[in-house]
Amino acid sequence: MLTTRFSQSARQGPDPTRFRSVLGHFASGITAITSRDAHGNPVGMAVSSFTSVSLDPPLVAFLPGKSSSTFPAIADRGTFCVNVLAAGQEEICRALSASGGDKFASVAWRPGPHGDPVIEDVVAWIGCTIQAVHDAGDHHIVIGHVDDLDARTEASPLLFFRSGYRHLAAA
Repeated sequence: MLTTRFSQSARQGPDPTRFRSVLGHFASGITAITSRDAHGNPVGMAVSSFTSVSLDPPLVAFLPGKSSSTFPAIADRGTFCVNVLAAGQEEICRALSASGGDKFASVAWRPGPHGDPVIEDVVAWIGCTIQAVHDAGDHHIVIGHVDDLDARTEASPLLFFRSGYRHLAAA
């Protein structure tokens, strides 16, 4: 096993506003991470920090903020569904980004392989079991084992770029 350690430095990095602005120049897809709380109610959060990790075994990762009020319910359940939002699903992103209230009041969904919400008309969904959670500054790195997945080949993704929603242009 390869382990690399980097020394901690007292060096100051860029201010958070500049950091966010510059990294906002990297276009990313938007996912809705969904699960159920202890009472069986749907819970979810909009996340753009999602990535594939490994083909063998099949692993993915997402990075929720430590201040998230939704992630503890997902962690307690131990399963989640990654919903890759489609162009035109900005309202779902906004609903799942809001604090409090019934985030799923206007979101159509069906139970996925673990009973976690699969949102209707998404580009793809990925049902996962939490394999590990790592500490990473003001976020967690959540590694999920992929248990089931599916995609719609005709759908286009919703993108986030420079603080705004974007869609792919037709070629």
